[in-house]
Amino acid sequence: MSITLSEAESRRVVAGHGVPVSPFVTGTTTDEVVAALDAAPTVVYPVVAKLCGRAIAHKTERGLVRLRLGDEAALRHACDELLAAAKPDDGDVEVLVSTMVAGNRELIAGLNDDPQFGLTVMLGVGGILAEAIRDVVFRLVPIDEVDAGEMIDDLATQRLLEEFRGEPAVDRRALIDALVGLARVGEQEAGIRAIDLNPMILVDGRPIAVDALIEIDDR
Repeated sequence: MSITLSEAESRRVVAGHGVPVSPFVTGTTTDEVVAALDAAPTVVYPVVAKLCGRAIAHKTERGLVRLRLGDEAALRHACDELLAAAKPDDGDVEVLVSTMVAGNRELIAGLNDDPQFGLTVMLGVGGILAEAIRDVVFRLVPIDEVDAGEMIDDLATQRLLEEFRGEPAVDRRALIDALVGLARVGEQEAGIRAIDLNPMILVDGRPIAVDALIEIDDR
């Protein structure tokens, strides 16, 4: 059996191992969220707000995401709506507010506990091209910087990693560090069964995870 951590919990775990995530704050009430944002200089408008909790797996399908909130009034309205949309079986919930991150290229990354091989780290092309291209590579955990570099090189869609639509080429050092940090989560955190970072948006060439989910063994 396993449980899935909330997005906020998952973000904190991976960020603690060096995986870059978009700046965010959380709160269980509207006033708490606004106060947290006011105290966090790295979280700036426009922002995205999401209702999150361990029992909420499909936020978009339930309409639990609000995008492009440009000021405090819009944020307060969104928080009120999101908190009102919580159902009894959602359990404990909170609102996560994060800086809006935009980029033309997306990657996906994650960990999976394969029953035969054990923990593997994954990197692939994300966004609208993900299903069409299916460009994904894997390595067994642990990995080092050389392994991470080889994962990047093994992606077939190298053109997306070069200069693209006026954006710089991918920052290989930053992406290598993110992959090594992701693998380190599997090594150092007990009971990891899966991690999903989807998407990781390339901003000025640097990968930033804007969503994260971790599945752990409930024992």
